[in-house]
Amino acid sequence: MSDKFRLVEAEKAKKTPVKVSCELLGVSRPGFYDWERRVPCQRELEDVWITEKIKEIHQDNRRVYGAPRIHAELRMVHGVKVGKKRVARLMR
Repeated sequence: MSDKFRLVEAEKAKKTPVKVSCELLGVSRPGFYDWERRVPCQRELEDVWITEKIKEIHQDNRRVYGAPRIHAELRMVHGVKVGKKRVARLMR
């Protein structure tokens, strides 16, 4: 659901009316505005931090590391406890 809200937010920045975006994506306007005012949860904040670490590792390794190698480096070198599937999701 939050992916649709992110899309509405991006379109809002392009001056597309929120009402139109919400109708096209099948979400409610009150739901969007509630999502927009909501404080990010701890997992979202961790995802942002882990994504930055993934970008650093990927850049440092000539952009050839995939999710398995990045997962291994996060766990062994940086001591970050994270699952393989979460790393893969964040890399997408």
